[in-house]
Amino acid sequence: MAGYLLKNCAAVIVDEGKGPAVHRNVDLLTNGPAILAIGENLAADALPAGTTVQDAAGWFVYPGLVNTHHHFFQCFVRNRADLDWTKLSVIEWLDRIYPIFSQLNEECFYHSSVTAMAEMVKHGCTTALDHQYNFPRHAGKRLIDRQFEAAELLGMRFHAGRGGNTLPKSEGSTIPDEMLETTDEFIADCARLIDTYHDTSPFSMRQVVVAPCQPVNCYRETFLESVALARDRGVMMHTHVGEGESPVIQARHGMRTVDYLEELGFAGPDTFYAHCWELTHDELRKMAASGTGVAHCPEPVYLVGAEVTDIPAMAAFGLRVGLGCDGAASNDNSNLMHCLHSAYMLQCLVASGRAHPVPPPVDFLGYGTTGGASLLGRRDIGRLAPGMAADLFVIDTRRMDYVGTRHDPLSLIARVGIGMATDMTMINGRIVWQKGEFPGLDEAKLSADAEAALSAVEF
Repeated sequence: MAGYLLKNCAAVIVDEGKGPAVHRNVDLLTNGPAILAIGENLAADALPAGTTVQDAAGWFVYPGLVNTHHHFFQCFVRNRADLDWTKLSVIEWLDRIYPIFSQLNEECFYHSSVTAMAEMVKHGCTTALDHQYNFPRHAGKRLIDRQFEAAELLGMRFHAGRGGNTLPKSEGSTIPDEMLETTDEFIADCARLIDTYHDTSPFSMRQVVVAPCQPVNCYRETFLESVALARDRGVMMHTHVGEGESPVIQARHGMRTVDYLEELGFAGPDTFYAHCWELTHDELRKMAASGTGVAHCPEPVYLVGAEVTDIPAMAAFGLRVGLGCDGAASNDNSNLMHCLHSAYMLQCLVASGRAHPVPPPVDFLGYGTTGGASLLGRRDIGRLAPGMAADLFVIDTRRMDYVGTRHDPLSLIARVGIGMATDMTMINGRIVWQKGEFPGLDEAKLSADAEAALSAVEF
């Protein structure tokens, strides 16, 4: 792989480990998967062989976004007004929607992954974790293998969260029998995926996360065995926490979810939870003390309608926070850049009733970049600096949309929002989206193939 020289960028968001700063009228040079240099007037005659020079006048260059929670398969269950959960609890909604999920087949999982990742790439996301907990028996065990295949097709840096559900509905879960696995099945396949795909080398494109779906739908032993496997193999752990299940866990185990998981060892710097909107300040402090992180998914808050996640408190207590799209059944898009804007605006909406001030807009950019990298245990992504992965996206600001905004690139995405696809997205030094196209791929065919896979399943 050769490299690229982005010449005369209007602004580059540079972070050499001390926080983001705007460097104006500079060049950015990549070589292979890494950023080689950022500076003024990089000499064209001293470039590595094979470097392609691109005129970057007017471009704002940002670090690639890091998505820390999603359910790609749900892209085939969206824009369904009949499944709206605004009048349902989370548990009631799951009872309604899981039987639909259980009907998907292997081709659905592959094409929905292509669909989700394509939309993310278009909107500046360069690394994504998917929490894939849906394993219908008829679909087989190679669903995450197909996700890695989809990621390779699009050039996405992919962390596979191998989820699973083990508690039968007869014992209090929301899971149809068709989606159930035993703990042994779940752990065995986690181990297989780690052995097959998990890569810890610099600029790794494939990693695996042990991610039992949620405490209300799994046996206690499932979480205990997850902790043992993850700590033995040195991989991250993830699950759903604090999205309406705490009273159920209290009734079942005599304690709320955060205490329950901490007792099981499913907490710490190698662990992050999705959502956490119902947690108390004491629970957030406990998570901060253990180093457990939060994947905040702002857009499902619109549908839940119960409570806006207390990001100001999390920031005040020192929690590590990343952002996630969440599944398309509770957020009908896979646009993480839009989530940056939603996250900030939702906090502004409820600011007058909160004990802590809303973090500045630049912090929300941080949640979507360095915060996400921290949750995934990555030190080579999430910021633009020499030696870091060449993961970035470009916004050409020479448009009416940006008149009056260009003085503050750090706040632009969170405060103003970006209403269109990026002008370019680069992952690991490779341009994967530019000028409205996926280089080397036929988007119309990808779309038609995905629609055909969807139409083969009757919901």
